[in-house]
Amino acid sequence: MSNISNDIQSVENLKPIMFVGTASDVGKSIITTGFCRIFKQDGYLPAPFKAQNMSLNSFVTPDGLEIGRAQAVQAEAAGVECHTDMNPVLLKPTTDKSSQVVLLGKAVGNMSAKDYFKPAGREQLFSEVKNAFHRLAGKYNPVVMEGAGSISELNLKSRDITNMRMAKEAGAATYLVTDIERGGIFASLYGTIALLDDEERQLIKGIIINKFRGDISLFDEGKKKIEELCGVPVIGILPYFKDIIIEEEDSVALKQKMTSPVNGKVNIAVILLNRLSNFTDFNRLENDSRVNLFYSNNADEISKADIIILPGTKNTIEDTIAIRNSGVAEAIQNAHRLGKTIIGICGGYQMLGQSIADPYHIESTISKTAGLGLLPVNTILQAEKTTRQSSFKFQHLEDECIGYEIHMGETVAAEASPLNFLSDGQTDGYLLNERCWGTYMHGILDNEIVINYLLTPYTNIQQEIINYTEFKDQQYDKLAALFREHIDMNYVYQSLKY
Repeated sequence: MSNISNDIQSVENLKPIMFVGTASDVGKSIITTGFCRIFKQDGYLPAPFKAQNMSLNSFVTPDGLEIGRAQAVQAEAAGVECHTDMNPVLLKPTTDKSSQVVLLGKAVGNMSAKDYFKPAGREQLFSEVKNAFHRLAGKYNPVVMEGAGSISELNLKSRDITNMRMAKEAGAATYLVTDIERGGIFASLYGTIALLDDEERQLIKGIIINKFRGDISLFDEGKKKIEELCGVPVIGILPYFKDIIIEEEDSVALKQKMTSPVNGKVNIAVILLNRLSNFTDFNRLENDSRVNLFYSNNADEISKADIIILPGTKNTIEDTIAIRNSGVAEAIQNAHRLGKTIIGICGGYQMLGQSIADPYHIESTISKTAGLGLLPVNTILQAEKTTRQSSFKFQHLEDECIGYEIHMGETVAAEASPLNFLSDGQTDGYLLNERCWGTYMHGILDNEIVINYLLTPYTNIQQEIINYTEFKDQQYDKLAALFREHIDMNYVYQSLKY
């Protein structure tokens, strides 16, 4: 595919662009990320937007508000600070039937799906969503929008605040994304477009086929048939890739990370909790050549790890009970007695303590449960959520570290033994010893000094210092280069002209 021509001017005002899907997890998020970087490279000032996101991966904006992690990543690719207008509605599942609703960065309570989809409430939410979009559109050029799931769920279309209704509101040039690895793309593409109404169909400017394996030229006939069936061009066929590291949005990706311990590496087991949140905390560790990091809820596999990490969770009490019933808690306690390293982050920190109480039933109908008893701390879940970005010193070590907090609990120790010393004078976490500690600080393992502290007892091999910010920046550039090679960017820019 051709690159953008040199005569495109960065001062040109562009229409919003939107990426929608034939289904969930077809690649909308990563395509939005790549286009944010392309527009930045071409001299524009883009910003991402997803009206409603359902995810347990979240992030904190500079002003201490919460959004989906994917939109924070997309903002990073665009080179702008993240803001709640980029993801005005965030749903964080607490059970199979209910979610915490975060509106414009603040938790407004838990709702069942039935209550959430009531017509009156949906119209109020859509009003908030539209206002957020128009605020962004007044500051950024272009707004790079992302849909959710499939755009042709007929039972949900009348209550849609995320997909084609939002595309119509924005007047967005809309591109339909599908995943060829799943198979059946002719039916899914044709069916998706056939189920749109005429006004929606006119917004679809093209199709992007994602995750193609093999020689793309062999799909020339298939491309022509899709264009004949759907009445719009296939503007890009993106190859399957593994060499570009971009944070995943969905926990679907964890299925590929449920590997096993291996010889010759520091084996790190992340406990696969039912409501695991912010698994992006471990991306930096995954890319360390000294490490084999795997997710598991198997007690035997976990017992073979050198380091065990209890991650964040959206339902601490019920996940604590679940790992106790499965034998995972006992495996962690045995590993601690054997001198292996056990750490907890956010909900995992709470689980390592003596008790977790939920007197106001913030996350669960269960009022209290015992923790694993490794740290002498007790947690009470609070109605008010703590969300903030922080800079801190890890155990008084010299380097400045950064991280962010998202939690609804207050954890208290009988005798203070803080792990982190924040720049504002506050402290965080509990240090039992070098092989057992807990923290509320998401992103703590993105800091090189913490990584080396964690791994030093297990390896004499010194990892080359990685500036993780620079590393991520390089990945966004690689993603943009791949897209420019395989997507007709001239066509895209033509579709964005007023």
